[in-house]
Amino acid sequence: MISVENLSFVYRKSKRAVLHDFSLSLQQGRVYGLLGKNGAGKSTLLYLMSGLLTPKSGKVLFNHTDVRRRLPVTLQDIFLVPEEFELPAVSLVSYIELNSPFYPRFSKEDMMKYLHYFEMDLEVNLGELSMGQKKKVFMSFALATNTSLLLMDEPTNGLDIPGKSQFRKFIASGMSDDKTILISTHQVRDIDHVLDHVLIMDNSRVLLDQSIAEVSEKLLFVESDSRESSEESLFSSPTVQGHMMILPNTHGEESEVNLELLFNATLALPEQIAQLFHTKMNER
Repeated sequence: MISVENLSFVYRKSKRAVLHDFSLSLQQGRVYGLLGKNGAGKSTLLYLMSGLLTPKSGKVLFNHTDVRRRLPVTLQDIFLVPEEFELPAVSLVSYIELNSPFYPRFSKEDMMKYLHYFEMDLEVNLGELSMGQKKKVFMSFALATNTSLLLMDEPTNGLDIPGKSQFRKFIASGMSDDKTILISTHQVRDIDHVLDHVLIMDNSRVLLDQSIAEVSEKLLFVESDSRESSEESLFSSPTVQGHMMILPNTHGEESEVNLELLFNATLALPEQIAQLFHTKMNER
């Protein structure tokens, strides 16, 4: 669906490449979580994938079309929700009337449904909303455009605890086989129940690119104070009850994937984690 090919990018005032010879591909019908340390280039990657930034080299192809050409065929089918944005001080109804024509599959019915998940309605003025409320409205509009690709950068920042719970229901309700959603975030606990695929990047390499089902099949996530389990663990982190551990799933047991633990383990033991999934890391 979308292919990032040998992408390199440097900001004009910086000497260090944010991305260098970076490659990635996304398939249709999945919710991806993009995880990485601060400065790993996650936000930059999203802007490059939407065609808003020009790479130094390489390209991003969306259904075989270079997104940087900014053609209607890609503009109408990709939507980016940045971490920070401004909305005009107009009514939501006016905003929809002005912007929805750019997206042929926009559905007002869907918009109302998504607003309902956030306990909001159409009768609001954007200039009177808090930042968290604006984010709820903008994300509702984004999903209601029904673009094939939805890119979201730190979507739960600014949301209160009920809002984060509502966000998970919101994503699940808007997903379909003809959509792909890529969520870049540090708030892994806010999205761990909506993802079906995880991407972990560092130093312009994809360290992990696996479905949640594959991760669950290969790894067992347990909390224990057992010394025997601790000795067998691939990675562990202390908790009040003992240690949260990742073990090889040798007996096909089921466990809930702990994204935060998986992220830390992958950064600490990239080669070992890659070998578990029989993948060869790209030594770029």
